[in-house]
Amino acid sequence: MIKIKEGFKGERFISLPEELLSTYSAEPLIGNLYVRKIGFFPKVKFHYVQKNEGCNYSMLIYCTDGKGWYSIGGKTYTLAKNQYIILPPDTPYSFGANDNNPWTIYWLHFRGKLSRNFLHSRPDPISILPGDDSRLQDRIQLFEEIYSCFSMGYIKEYMVYSSLCLYMFLASFIYIDQYRHLALPEHTEISFSARVIRYMQENIGQNISLEQLATYFKYSPSHFSMLFQKETNVSPIHYFIQLKIQKACQYIELTNLKLNEIATKLGFEEPAYFSRIFTKIMGISPSLYRKREMGHTP
Repeated sequence: MIKIKEGFKGERFISLPEELLSTYSAEPLIGNLYVRKIGFFPKVKFHYVQKNEGCNYSMLIYCTDGKGWYSIGGKTYTLAKNQYIILPPDTPYSFGANDNNPWTIYWLHFRGKLSRNFLHSRPDPISILPGDDSRLQDRIQLFEEIYSCFSMGYIKEYMVYSSLCLYMFLASFIYIDQYRHLALPEHTEISFSARVIRYMQENIGQNISLEQLATYFKYSPSHFSMLFQKETNVSPIHYFIQLKIQKACQYIELTNLKLNEIATKLGFEEPAYFSRIFTKIMGISPSLYRKREMGHTP
């Protein structure tokens, strides 16, 4: 069987030298909780890692598509879409992607004097399902903020900021009810289309069919589509694609992600298809859009 630790198409990850991390660990705002390594692996077939002696750091794995597995304490568990696990330090384990439906994962290693306070008592996977209040995209945005600052980690102030953000990122998993608690006014009436759009935004990186949308909201596809179009004058799937392109514009303008990485993050399996859809909606290709917004073209 082929086994690969790193080196996948579309992967992103950042690490810093252990010597630098050791120096930083003496800083109170860093040493209590800090990132050791962080990354994003999309649909990584043959991904496999084995730690026979354990590690001196904890590892969070957040699966957003596909599935994989992990073995710890003599038992093997499945980690599927919308689930996460935090693997503890000093404990042997192994993990890998499913052969037929390989996972897409956000992951990070973390250490610090307070790091064990973020561990679970049981090794079972924990589900975080999308919904009206799930805030999945807020969590991903926070991951990207940590990733960006950690990439600047040779400057201490950026490392401090990434460490402080790490508290909230881990809390968004462990204190899920508190994270989802938004202070909406009582008796607020939310329209049907607003609920659907919120659900679409929470699943912006997924390929969702009309049938899946209708099933979630407990309607037949035809009735669901009729209700949505009545309020928006747009079909549900067309609206979902427009949201994806809107999000793509944000990534293009606000990040250094490559266009194929943006396509992957938004659920487009082929970058060429993403480019065609983007051009059709925006009237300009993604590459030209980036040049224009960066001030390189009129």
